Amino acid sequence: MTAAEVATPAGARGLGAGVTRGIRAWGPPTLLLVGLLAVWEIAVRSLGIKQFILPRPLAIAEAWVTYLPELYAAARYTFLEILAGLVIGATAGIVIGIVTARYRFMQDSLMPFAVAASSIPILAFAPIFNNWFGLDQQLSKAMVAAVLCFFPVMINTVRGLTNVDARALELLRSYAASETAVFRKLRVPNSLPYVFTALRLAVTLATIGAVVGEYFAAPRSSLGQYIATYSAFLNFERSWAAIVFACIIGIGLYLIVAIAERVVMPWYDRQA
Repeated sequence: MTAAEVATPAGARGLGAGVTRGIRAWGPPTLLLVGLLAVWEIAVRSLGIKQFILPRPLAIAEAWVTYLPELYAAARYTFLEILAGLVIGATAGIVIGIVTARYRFMQDSLMPFAVAASSIPILAFAPIFNNWFGLDQQLSKAMVAAVLCFFPVMINTVRGLTNVDARALELLRSYAASETAVFRKLRVPNSLPYVFTALRLAVTLATIGAVVGEYFAAPRSSLGQYIATYSAFLNFERSWAAIVFACIIGIGLYLIVAIAERVVMPWYDRQA
């Protein structure tokens, strides 16, 4: 250890290491994003691209600031649908996944159906749920998001609960562990990485499902209708500003799931 390292407090060294890791993790994506926005701005200006084809990033930012109150109101309305759909779909997926993993005959009958149903296009659900739950009801859009979340969460839950280490399972059974003990001490910890992987995918699907569901029928105070309305009027700066808000919601929910994963599974993060 050098004299400088001895003189530096351990806490400061740890803080410096954390800052260095943060720069290494976030530096390249940030630089790439800034570079892409710069290329986008320069290309639109130099090539004379019309705003109804591709607006400039600075024009989008100006619209974002100018119309922030109404964009925030629309984002808040859509966020409730996204959150409700995520909770409903993820909860149902985990519960059905547990039941499916517990009974072999349900795996054989439900898993092919789940895989096939997950390939149905999103546009097929929106008119049906609008008819069932009401054109102007948030529940209809939340259910579109819930359906999209349900299948990846269910499938990954089943995989996580069933794809356990055979040696660990044999060891627990050699100690006469009950099925409840095997489930709690082996299957659940093994399934957590699968479930959180599905949840990271589910937050993006819920955002897409809610916004696309609003294209068919929703109040003006929603992101989907906001985007559709101002696109129809060729005011694409405001449409893109709403898209930015939808991206912020999706990224924010993704980060929340990632933080929850680290809190719930610190041991898995260290192994990774």
